[in-house]
Amino acid sequence: MATLLANSHMTSLIAFVSTILLALSVANAQSNVTRGSSLKPTGGTSSWLSPSGLYAFGFNPQSRGYAVGIYIAGVPERTVVWTANREKLPFTENATLSFTSDGRLVIEQTQGQEINLFDTGGASFASMQDTGNFVFYDATGTRVLWQSFDHPTDTLLAGQRLQPDQNLFSSVSETDQSIGLFQLSMQTDGNLMLYPDMRFTGSDYWATGTSGNVTLNLDSSGFLYLLQDSTNIIFNLTQDGYQTKDALYLLKLDVDGILRLYYHDLSKMGRNGTVRWTSSLDKCTGKGLCGPNGYCVVENDAAKCRCIPGFEVIDVERRSLGCRRIYIVKSCKIPDAKTAIQMADLYNVRWNEATYSIPYAPTQEECSSACLNDCNCEAALFTRQECRLQRLPLKYIEVINYEQNVALIKVYTSTVNNGSNPTNQSIHIKKVREKKIMVIGASIISFAVLVLIISGVIMYKTRVWAYKKISENLNVQLFEDMGPRVFSYAALEKITDGFKEELGRGSFGIVYKGFIESSMRPVAVKKLKELSQEGEREFETEVKVIGRTHHRNLTKLLGYCCEGSERLLVFEYMTHGSLADILYASNNNKPKPCWMERMRMAIDIAHGILYLHEECENPIIHCDIKPQNILMDEYGHAKISDFGLAKLLERDQTKTSTLIRGTRGYVAPEWHKMLPITVKVDVYSFGIVLFNILCCRRNVDTSLPDGEAILEEWVYECYEAGESLKLVDYDEDVELKRLEQMVKIGLWCIQEEPSLRPSMKRVVLMLEGTVKIPIPPNPSSFLSVV
Repeated sequence: MATLLANSHMTSLIAFVSTILLALSVANAQSNVTRGSSLKPTGGTSSWLSPSGLYAFGFNPQSRGYAVGIYIAGVPERTVVWTANREKLPFTENATLSFTSDGRLVIEQTQGQEINLFDTGGASFASMQDTGNFVFYDATGTRVLWQSFDHPTDTLLAGQRLQPDQNLFSSVSETDQSIGLFQLSMQTDGNLMLYPDMRFTGSDYWATGTSGNVTLNLDSSGFLYLLQDSTNIIFNLTQDGYQTKDALYLLKLDVDGILRLYYHDLSKMGRNGTVRWTSSLDKCTGKGLCGPNGYCVVENDAAKCRCIPGFEVIDVERRSLGCRRIYIVKSCKIPDAKTAIQMADLYNVRWNEATYSIPYAPTQEECSSACLNDCNCEAALFTRQECRLQRLPLKYIEVINYEQNVALIKVYTSTVNNGSNPTNQSIHIKKVREKKIMVIGASIISFAVLVLIISGVIMYKTRVWAYKKISENLNVQLFEDMGPRVFSYAALEKITDGFKEELGRGSFGIVYKGFIESSMRPVAVKKLKELSQEGEREFETEVKVIGRTHHRNLTKLLGYCCEGSERLLVFEYMTHGSLADILYASNNNKPKPCWMERMRMAIDIAHGILYLHEECENPIIHCDIKPQNILMDEYGHAKISDFGLAKLLERDQTKTSTLIRGTRGYVAPEWHKMLPITVKVDVYSFGIVLFNILCCRRNVDTSLPDGEAILEEWVYECYEAGESLKLVDYDEDVELKRLEQMVKIGLWCIQEEPSLRPSMKRVVLMLEGTVKIPIPPNPSSFLSVV
């Protein structure tokens, strides 16, 4: 083995030296770009060519506009090898690329907006070289101020190195050079690894296993190798080189997460992009290729994305967004009469586990039941008598033939047949209600016999009493199923024992606890104030609209009262109080919710607001989103209350203007500026609530130092300084990248300009990790207004 390495070392060293000499010889042949030069995507000069015309620097057409970068101009099909500012793509056709008089390279948009591509520190001229390297020089022409070879994107060219702590990032697609899902990392420990972009320990799917001070190198013969301490070749990826005459080689991290070495024959223009080497022959090897809740299978030698049972693709054009549920029921519980939820079995799969509970369930049947009876559970992984309960999303799902895992997916009945199955595997739907039907049937028969036996000896008065009792129970069931029930004021006074137990006070009124007598079900009765001028008919119309608004993350309206000037609403009772009670529980020496629970709360709230804005029959602006108006049920689900009590949008109306509503600290800036109010006011309030959830603290805390007293200011200062971990307890099990994502989402939500805030639809997608989160601008310019 030592002899083999020695021989390989000598051969490769000669190839490496020849590559360096070749690079030095062609470096002298260059066409310079001087200050004042400019490019436009259309209608003029669109690129700066290298001396031979092999490479060009300039605009590249994208699926939705243009990018700026380097491409191979000497082949029939344009091949992009480097892209600038991938976070800000695409640029419009009206953009102008300029080499400024002070030595900067900038993009100027139509509106006069200027984007600084490189600040090269006073470069005098630039050069697109025949090596594919774009270089900026000082006035003497001997000192390199900046070069593209030092900042690789998704491609490595001959003569270029991938240095320690440098990465290649895949693109979104062949026509969108924005940063995609995967990265190749030359780690500082010397290990070359492939990761999903949102990487974590153990998520790599390819690695060289090397160590030391290592660089990845490619020479002009296509020889790909790892060099240690700039002298010793320690790993030959391609074993040796290939032909060199009229050949061009490049290493690219493709959109599917596979590393490929491409060969272009410059003498035969029809032969382009032949693959000489690949990191994997499995086209589904890239983790997360099909996004959350999706998995990859190979069909007809092509990677195809499938969804787990009960899910559908979010966007067929962007498979990385993954899959979402086709249908969501109102309650996670299984009704007694109809089984709305079943479990589907997927064999030989695995995913990135996020286990939150491991109940005692030694059989697959018991594991299914454990998940069915847990509202937090969306899936379970059963392996060797161990049951691990999971939440959504399921990331990095893989079909592995030798895996012994059985995945149990919670599927709603109406979508069982719409799920897709792994290759050569069948999904067996568990009939969890069979035993229940037998028990119910036997119970009904026994009850009927019992009624027949005792009916002959029961007095008429007793039978009348029983009938009356059953009728009351039926009425309770009917008003819950058919819509809000009308209560008399006297009935609600009796239910609440004379409005005795007060649960809380808010901007709309006082809430009392009560009990429905026939079922002893606890309810929350809200006695509204300042609504005495509302007409009875108008009030009933608005209440019926609220009553038709059903979602698992909204409190359910059970009934109402409208007598004279009295206006009362009856809601389901939330056993665990408000989000404020839970987040600030540490003030009462109670444990605060863990990181995963807080993430679940944030997603629940976002889903609830999304439903109000876009999915209910009449769009509703809440106007008072805050922790006190978010209630928690017995399963830890967050539900929004007091919706529909502010200004209710008409069917085809998109904005309204009214007096300031809401709570100080959660009110969007447009309230104070007397601007039209849109759904973006709720987005702003959600951003503040998200900060409350992340930090488990109030908006303003005067007991803290001045720099930390105002929550949103402190959050941005920590984010800007790269110290986001200061926002949470140091002993918490928090993933830094996920925390930074949450902070960025919140900062986007609290932008002063409403149009800059994302819609709640996009907020939900960002929270669930299905879309990228751009870097937010500094919101400090408007924090003093709030």
